[in-house]
Amino acid sequence: MRRAFFLFLGVLLLSPAAFGQAPSSDSQTLQALLAEVRQLRQDLQTSILAVQRAQILLYRLQTQEGAVARAQQRLDEARSKLAAVQSERQRLTADAKRVEDMRSGTTNPNERRQIEEALPQYKARIEILGNEEQQRQANQIEAEQQLRIEQSKLSDLQSQLDRLDLELQNLGRQPARNSR
Repeated sequence: MRRAFFLFLGVLLLSPAAFGQAPSSDSQTLQALLAEVRQLRQDLQTSILAVQRAQILLYRLQTQEGAVARAQQRLDEARSKLAAVQSERQRLTADAKRVEDMRSGTTNPNERRQIEEALPQYKARIEILGNEEQQRQANQIEAEQQLRIEQSKLSDLQSQLDRLDLELQNLGRQPARNSR
C-alpha cells in the first residue's frame, strides 16, 4: 500500500511538470503547422500563376500559328499568281516571235498587214504583263517578309513557353522547404 501511495504521489508530482511543458510544445507544433500551411498556400498561388501564364501563352501560340498559316497561304497565292503571269508572258513572247517569223516568211500582203496589226497588240500585252509581273514580284516579297515576321513572333512565343516549362520543371524538382 505504501508503494501505491508513493506511486500515486509521484504521478501527481510529475503531472504538473508535464502539463507545464505541453503548451510550449503544442504552441511550437501549431506554429510549425501554420508556417507549413502558409508555405503550401504560397506554393499553390505560384503554381496557379504559372498555369495561368502557360494557358495564356498557349492561346497566344495557337493564335500566332494561325497567323503564320495565313501568311504562308498569302505567300503561296502570291507565288502562284506570279508564276501564272510569268507563264502567260513567256507564252505571249513566244507567240509574238512566231508571228514575227511568219511576217518575214509571208508574201501575201493581206496576211502581212494582219500580222503587222497583231504585233503591236502582242507587244502591248507583253508590256502590261511585264508591269504586272513586277507588281506580283513585289507582292511576293512583301508576303515573304510578312511570313518571316509571323514566324519570328511564333518562335519567340515558343521560346517563352520553353522557358516557362523549364521554370515549372525546376519548381517541381525543388525539395520541400522546411518551415520554422
